[in-house]
Amino acid sequence: MSDSDLSKIQLRRTLRHRRQSLSVEQQAVAAQAVSRHIAHLPGWRTAQRIALYLAADGEIETTPLSELGRAQRKQLFLPVIQDDDSLCFAAWLPDSPLFANRFGIPEPPAHASRCPAEDLDIIFLPLVGWDLQGGRLGMGGGFYDRTLADIAGPLLVGLAHANQQVDCIPREQWDISLNFIVSDAALHFGKE
Repeated sequence: MSDSDLSKIQLRRTLRHRRQSLSVEQQAVAAQAVSRHIAHLPGWRTAQRIALYLAADGEIETTPLSELGRAQRKQLFLPVIQDDDSLCFAAWLPDSPLFANRFGIPEPPAHASRCPAEDLDIIFLPLVGWDLQGGRLGMGGGFYDRTLADIAGPLLVGLAHANQQVDCIPREQWDISLNFIVSDAALHFGKE
């Protein structure tokens, strides 16, 4: 195991503890604050196809953001894990049931229409840690990195608690960079 891998494991453990230690009220306030900051995100107003995630493990809750998107008549999509551990994005309709995948994460049904990642306008990503250079530390599965490695087009936006920020996320050559990070404190620019 490389030093970078070891430092990512340690950093992931520390930052997951930080977000998990937030109270239910702090989590709800953070989710509302993130949703308000989204209004200032370049491209939000004209975006039509938006990918979200369903929060787990102390991640920023996306319910306020999904409500905002639906109120503005945006098409919402959720990630679906493929057999090759890449993601595709399936339509998330308000009344459509969701089904647990092999990790217990709810996903749209198999018959839900799909949108290729490159055709999405904005992809909101969960994260464990972030830095002001657009660095993102995920849970370690590489699903988003694998899926988004060779595409251009969608704005990549990490949703985060301010207490998940660090000076520098250790990076590997395959790690994607974020265009923006929206925390409960502010909208931050990532990579250009």
